[in-house]
Amino acid sequence: MKLIYAVATLSGTIIGVGLFSLPYITLKAGFWTILAYFLILGSLVILIHLFFGQLALETPDLKRLPGFAKYHLGDSAEKIAIFSTIIGGFGAILAYLIVGGEFTKELLSPIFGGGNIIYTLLYFSIAALLIFFGIKVIAKVELWGLIGFFLILIVIFFRGKNLINIENLFIENWKLKTENFFLPYGPILFSLWGLSLIPEIEELLKEKKHLLKKTIIISLLIVIVIYLFFIFLILGISGSQTTESALVGLKKFLGSEIISLALFFGILTTFTSFIAIGLTLKKVLSYDLKLNKNLAWFITCFIPLTLFLSGFKKFIPVISFVGGIMLGIDGILILLMYKKIRPKNILIYPLFLIFLFGIGYQIIYFLK
Repeated sequence: MKLIYAVATLSGTIIGVGLFSLPYITLKAGFWTILAYFLILGSLVILIHLFFGQLALETPDLKRLPGFAKYHLGDSAEKIAIFSTIIGGFGAILAYLIVGGEFTKELLSPIFGGGNIIYTLLYFSIAALLIFFGIKVIAKVELWGLIGFFLILIVIFFRGKNLINIENLFIENWKLKTENFFLPYGPILFSLWGLSLIPEIEELLKEKKHLLKKTIIISLLIVIVIYLFFIFLILGISGSQTTESALVGLKKFLGSEIISLALFFGILTTFTSFIAIGLTLKKVLSYDLKLNKNLAWFITCFIPLTLFLSGFKKFIPVISFVGGIMLGIDGILILLMYKKIRPKNILIYPLFLIFLFGIGYQIIYFLK
């Protein structure tokens, strides 16, 4: 039962807003390219999580990445980890704000009218208020919201199975696919990343800590299978009309009632994750940077909102930045830490090069 609960917790937490980017990414890059990415990056992410799991087992009482970095690599590494955690947190909250606001608009604007900004501000205001008061009970809603969302996906499958066209997965546009060959790197890395939960899973397993490796492998394999099913379902139905956030494009094919229900659970899953990340980032600013709690809350919530209002409203570039650069930095730090405890592991070097290449590519992409 401990293994089942640990797997449910880890896989349920990993599955988040990155899920909604995958059908659109597949449309742009091609199905076989996405499969190759999941094979390569899936293996990389499993190894990184296993390495971090081993670090968690061998590091005394340090529960966040900056603490691990300081213990194994020193003060400079801790500062880098704090930087990547904070900037990555801002990016993740911005991504949830973009998608959550769009889902809220699509659900409520047919009833009340109004544009995207109004509903994004409504979504933001409620979440920011809950983060301010430190509402932790919302985390208990997350798992049930996720279960509800996947039940709706099963309903969508049976409702739309006659509309699924396998050829939609293999739309031929080689020029487009060549141009977007590297596009999936950041979003897929973002959608598979669950490192922050590893110490909590270790604690959850208690005397069964030897199950940590099995938990990591099973959880990530489940996540990959669910993601591939989601790609098959959404892209199979909506084809070339697939939107960046996946669900909106289904309205034309399945009608508003079933999609409204899917949007409701989509809002719930993004909303609870927004709050969970917000609470974590607020703690990092408060505990690690010694900021006043109110100031930490203000920075946590209003920097992503300011970025959104300044024009950072494209979902895919935001998660590409977080996945390719910030998570790449985290990955390199973990490899350097793991090298301290397992200096003879030769897998460290090719994994290091992949992360380094990914960071370089994303920097060049954003400077264009």
